[in-house]
Amino acid sequence: MAEKQLGVLKALDVAKTQLYHFTAIVIAGMGFFTDAYDLFCVSLVTKLLGRIYYFNPTSAKPGSLPPHVAAAVNGVALCGTLSGQLFFGWLGDKLGRKKVYGLTLIIMIVCSVASGLSFGHEAKGVMTTLCFF
Repeated sequence: MAEKQLGVLKALDVAKTQLYHFTAIVIAGMGFFTDAYDLFCVSLVTKLLGRIYYFNPTSAKPGSLPPHVAAAVNGVALCGTLSGQLFFGWLGDKLGRKKVYGLTLIIMIVCSVASGLSFGHEAKGVMTTLCFF
């Protein structure tokens, strides 16, 4: 078994680099980028949301999210990432990675647009729709 795996690795080492290799690297890199981008931008977005939706004109300080709202936004991002990895990983094993990768890409595009168009008349409604998407 180990000799067979070493044979495969040796064949990969001497294989000629083709366009397919670069395509696979770009596709895998974009998946990692979108996943990491969601997690890294949450802290920046919470500061901006606080300044936009929780701004007090009588105060000299910029607005900030209340602690329970900030915890909800951060918690939803982390829980969504964990549950998405587990569910879509399992689904990828059942249906095939290529199909599920396309499905997750479509879901991410739709939810990103919907997040940008979060609606509501007050801050609570906007935060609720934002956390949902």
